[in-house]
Amino acid sequence: MIDVTLIRQNPDYVQEALAKRAVHVDLDAFLHLDDDYRAVRTEVERLRGDRKRISGDIAKRQRAGEGAADLHPEATAVSEQLTAAETRCAELEQARQAFLDPLPNLPDADVPAGGKENNEVVREVGRRPEFGLRPKDHVELARRLGLVDYERGTKLGGSGFWLYRGNGALLEWALLNYFVEAHVQDGYEFVLPPHVLTFAAGYAAGQFPKFADEVFALEEGEQGPERFLLPTAETALVNLHRDETLPEAELPKRYVAYTPCYRKEAGGYRTAERGTLRGHQFNKVELFQFTHPDASDAAHEDLLGRAEELVNELGLHYRITRLAAGDTSAAMAKTYDVEVWLPSVGSYVEVSSVSNARDYQARRGNIRFRPRQGRSAYLHTLNASGLATSRLVPALLEQHQQADGTVAVPDVLRKWVPSGVLAAPVSV
Repeated sequence: MIDVTLIRQNPDYVQEALAKRAVHVDLDAFLHLDDDYRAVRTEVERLRGDRKRISGDIAKRQRAGEGAADLHPEATAVSEQLTAAETRCAELEQARQAFLDPLPNLPDADVPAGGKENNEVVREVGRRPEFGLRPKDHVELARRLGLVDYERGTKLGGSGFWLYRGNGALLEWALLNYFVEAHVQDGYEFVLPPHVLTFAAGYAAGQFPKFADEVFALEEGEQGPERFLLPTAETALVNLHRDETLPEAELPKRYVAYTPCYRKEAGGYRTAERGTLRGHQFNKVELFQFTHPDASDAAHEDLLGRAEELVNELGLHYRITRLAAGDTSAAMAKTYDVEVWLPSVGSYVEVSSVSNARDYQARRGNIRFRPRQGRSAYLHTLNASGLATSRLVPALLEQHQQADGTVAVPDVLRKWVPSGVLAAPVSV
């Protein structure tokens, strides 16, 4: 969540930063609430001191064999005042939290204001593929080559699901193996987290309470989903060190996880949403870092470089986009998208989001580091898709399709797809 001290000291800056996301809140009202909370909390501490003093005086008299009846009315009065003050303090603290919890992260200074129309292309890499004939789209290719069974996927799971089979399943698995191997070789610890998470996990990640309706809830509670299917491995990984204080010498902590991702967002009938481009379940390899604030920017660039390297090795034309504030996830201060070219729709689709949450998630999850000298402080959390496959497979099929109707398999995947080419299955 946003640092309360920053709101107190520089509310205009916070207001302007939130406005870049088109979020407008009454910070004056919050500051009045915060003043009341701090005053009542001070009163609670004073009354607790009085109660301790009176209890000590009563105990001292009793040890001396003296009466203490004259102190009992004062003790009772202080106890009643303390109970009332503690109740009021809890109410004010809950009101403060209710105000702070839905607020998104403050975007970095270089993040453009506005929505996706203001996203900035940082660079394009490679050339768009050229074809002698009209290129086939990924759905036609996947069907003809027997890679994806859309109809049976819908039969099994309903709208928004598909089924990889044959060489399609091998291609999907090859991508996942390639990504995990690459990241493990780079020093990331491999994690296979639970697919079912608790409300506390969603809260620390910044998804709850505001975005509770976007997950597949398994059990509902008073606050929201008590247990839910993870929408991305990031939600699990950020919670690995929840309520922990890590020694500075252990930073950065770097993890890579593979999971399916479960999302309520549905596909559509438009060409740009056909096939596996949008759905309720897809596979993703996720990178995550817990790092020192001073190393945060360098870690962000490092994660972006890793995602780019994978796309490069797959021989795909792509571009890097800096997202505008309104198109950036609520928990993130800055995001780069890696977007691959999809010839059939004449546009780019995102295969990796590379994001820096700064200390936003660490505050929600109470994740700190202990420096060699001085007091503990909140660390920074970063994540990157490394990579997601549901849009990557369509790009591979379309960009690497051949004149004879086959699709060439990138060299880095041929260890798992030894034929080196995806061709229509032979009918018997």
